[in-house]
Amino acid sequence: MVKTKTDKASAPRKTGRARKVGGPVGSKTAVAASAPKARTPKLPKGVVTAIRAARDRKAVDIVVLDLRKAGGFTDYFVICTGTNPRQVRAIADAVDATLRTDLGERPALAEGADRSEWILLDYFDFVVHVFSRECRTFYDLERLWGNAERFPMDDES
Repeated sequence: MVKTKTDKASAPRKTGRARKVGGPVGSKTAVAASAPKARTPKLPKGVVTAIRAARDRKAVDIVVLDLRKAGGFTDYFVICTGTNPRQVRAIADAVDATLRTDLGERPALAEGADRSEWILLDYFDFVVHVFSRECRTFYDLERLWGNAERFPMDDES
């Protein structure tokens, strides 16, 4: 079959916009975005383990900052929030205990456990920050390290 100009004109164009996919006219159709989904990088085992431990203690707003290209003193920040001082402490304790038992890793530095507003666990290659809501808003590490690549870790990541 030979294509004519009219056949070519009626062919769908690739525009990079959302397009409808689905069945015959009049049926319900779904809208599929043609933009690629943002991908999460392959994270080191320690970072993944810390995220899992924080999730187990119901940490919220978990974010990983990739500092490798930002000139940081570490490769990654794992930042999360607890809803009250007891939960902040429980999250930090769970991260510490899980990394010790699963990977044999101990933090080189642990600070802030006495006040439970911001607990920092430094594992050299990555640092875990467990914040209260108010403290996280005040220090705003995501803005401070704005040149770092940011990866929100929703429940399905």
